[in-house]
Amino acid sequence: MTGEIAALSTALCWAVAARLFRVLGSSFSPLSLNLWKGIAALVILLPLIWFALPTVTLSTNDMLWLALSGAIGIGLGDTFFFQSLNKIGDSQSILVVETLAPIFTALIALAWINEWLTWQQWLGVALVILSVDMVVKVQKRAQMHLFELTGYVYAALAALCQAVGAVISRDVLTRTGIDPANASAQRLFGGIVIIVLLMLWQRKAWLPVTNNLRKTWITFFWATVVGTFAALFLQMLALQNAKAAVVQTLFATSVVLSLGVAKILGEPVNRHTAGWSLLALVGVAVMVLA
Repeated sequence: MTGEIAALSTALCWAVAARLFRVLGSSFSPLSLNLWKGIAALVILLPLIWFALPTVTLSTNDMLWLALSGAIGIGLGDTFFFQSLNKIGDSQSILVVETLAPIFTALIALAWINEWLTWQQWLGVALVILSVDMVVKVQKRAQMHLFELTGYVYAALAALCQAVGAVISRDVLTRTGIDPANASAQRLFGGIVIIVLLMLWQRKAWLPVTNNLRKTWITFFWATVVGTFAALFLQMLALQNAKAAVVQTLFATSVVLSLGVAKILGEPVNRHTAGWSLLALVGVAVMVLA
């Protein structure tokens, strides 16, 4: 159950950090925010790797595979998701990504590393996907529905990139036994390289524009610790100990867990979303106990 617990912990980290990153979105461009949170996570990770963990011997080929998984999953995946947000909004983007990513992951894992799901796990996946989709629809029902085909294409590409990155990571993690911290660092390197190239190509601003620089960087620090450093470490731990499709599905529960965060903060939670959240928990239980 280590992998499943780590995956749920990752989803919780994302649910908490999403609120902080949403605040930072008014100061940073999407690419610059992605870049700086990656750099900050590396600054936190590297001392841990150098002084607290045993030296890891990894072939150049495996290092390149991990970097590629970061380039695809973090660099391209996040960029496609940001493009989707601009085209069709957050509700439709999340709906497409969280629906397709687990399915893509299951199919790619089957073809790449011959990783099969049991029928109980497929049932759990279906329950979680259905619940997350309904939670998103109920939350955003009152908002205008936007339709732009390219937005859905970007969302689908984001889901595909997440899936490919997850399967490559699981392949290397299980085959080499590399620890999650070193694997996270390798993935971050790959993601940062792609993001820098995209920023140079699009000529984006590198630094935030804000009236309160100190507050912005403090918020950024905590968002990075929770949403990038802790989440990425737990993500690698999850992929090391559980099937890729199960892990990717459990990541999708961040949408449901965000409701719990809202409730703790005293915000109202729609009773319909609470009901679908309970169904999602049933799906989680089915996957964990399968």
